[in-house]
Amino acid sequence: MSTAKDLFIIAMDPSPGPAVGQGDLSLALAGAELIDLIGAGAATVEDDRIVPGGPSTSDDRLLAEAAEQLTRESPHEQIEDWLWRRGRDLSAAYRAAMEADGEVTRKRSGRLPFAPERVEPADTPTRRRAAARWEEREPVLAALASAVGIDSGRSDEEPGFDDEAVTAVVAAVHDAVMELEAVRQRRTIENTAFANLWRGP
Repeated sequence: MSTAKDLFIIAMDPSPGPAVGQGDLSLALAGAELIDLIGAGAATVEDDRIVPGGPSTSDDRLLAEAAEQLTRESPHEQIEDWLWRRGRDLSAAYRAAMEADGEVTRKRSGRLPFAPERVEPADTPTRRRAAARWEEREPVLAALASAVGIDSGRSDEEPGFDDEAVTAVVAAVHDAVMELEAVRQRRTIENTAFANLWRGP
């Protein structure tokens, strides 16, 4: 099971609602990978720092790559730093890998040959698994989806997790996404002010 792949599929599903930002999704995918590594015993969290555990036995190449990128020297990396480092362009990496594996396909949004393309999940066992987890409102998947603005239909109350490490990762994802949004808003304000300056009175 790959929480990151399931999250990517849910984010790509052509359902009504705003598109998920690629930066937001990349941060959440990095969090999903870390949660899966924790679940597999390949990492633990101590005082908000990621401590590598046993070797990863995952046959998922992106998850195995994530395990290899864990900082093994002390002091270990903080969760937030991991999200930003591992999450850099991670949504594009998942898109490329899943396209290569036939898990997602490209479709044009119109009949014209120059219409913009969109990525949609293919009808595969991976998509059906992701859909089943989504329909069950699996807490981790729902919480990560919520962080990137996907409504799971749950109540506004945050779900509880049995594992404190998972709780810490989900909270860090929410914080990182909010920080990214704050950066976007600041840039918008700066760009508007710059445009007004050149426009003059």
